[in-house]
Amino acid sequence: MKLHYRLQPARQPGNALPVVLLHGLFGSLDNLGVLARPLGENHATLQIDLRNHGLSPHDDEAGYGAMSGDVAALLDELQLGKCIIIGHSMGGKVAMALSALMPDRIAALVVIDIAPVAYPTRHHDPVFAALRRVEKAGAAQRSEAALLMEQDIDDKDTIQFLLKSFSQGAWRFNIDALWENYPALIGWKEIPPWNGPVLFIRGGLSPYVKEEYSEAIRRQFPRARAHVVAGAGHWVHAQKPEATLRAVVRFLADSLGS
Repeated sequence: MKLHYRLQPARQPGNALPVVLLHGLFGSLDNLGVLARPLGENHATLQIDLRNHGLSPHDDEAGYGAMSGDVAALLDELQLGKCIIIGHSMGGKVAMALSALMPDRIAALVVIDIAPVAYPTRHHDPVFAALRRVEKAGAAQRSEAALLMEQDIDDKDTIQFLLKSFSQGAWRFNIDALWENYPALIGWKEIPPWNGPVLFIRGGLSPYVKEEYSEAIRRQFPRARAHVVAGAGHWVHAQKPEATLRAVVRFLADSLGS
C-alpha cells in the first residue's frame, strides 16, 4: 500500500541516519512532529500516515504484518538504507514488527509507551462509540462533533486529539477496519530476538508498560533499556516533549554516537 508521508532533509546535512516516525492509533503523521522538528536539525525525518489513518489509503486489513510491510515498502521506494525508527503506541508495535521484517536495516528503535505484549483491556471502546456518534449525527463542524463526543469521552485532550483527524465532516480513519482488527491491534505475536539497541520510554502515570512486561521485553529485545518520564501519561511526547526529546537524543548518542 502506497502510504502518505512527509520526508524532510536534515537542516544541517551530515552523516546522521534518517529517522522514521510512526504515530499511534487514531493518529496521523503530525503527532510526532514535536520530535521530528528538533531531530530534523541533524537527521532527515520521515513522518508517515499508517494505513487507515490520515491521508493514507484505507484497507480491510489493519494488522501489524500489513502495516510493517507498508513501511518497509516505502523505505525501499525512497531508497532509505539503515535508519532509526521511533514509534508511539500502535506505531511502537509497528516499529518492533519492523525489527523482525528488516532487522539489518534498523540502527536503533525508540518505542514510546507500549510493550511487545497482548493487552487484555479494550481501552478504546469509548473512542469508537464517540466516532460512530459523530458519523451517525452527520456533524459537519468540529465544535458540533466535540459536543457529541463528550457523551462518550470525558477527557477534553483526547477529544481535541481525535478532532485533528476530522475534516470536512468526516473522519480520516477507516473506523470499520480499525474496529474489526482491534483485537489484533491490542494483541501481539512474539517476534524473534532483535539484538540492536532499543529504548522503551514510558509515562510514569501510564498503565501501558508495566514491570510484569519486563521479561517479554528482554526476551524479544535483549539490549533494551528503559526510561520513565515522570508526570506523563500515555501521550508522553505531547505532555513532556522536552524530557522525551532529551531521552531520545541521549540514547542515540550513547548507542550510535549521533
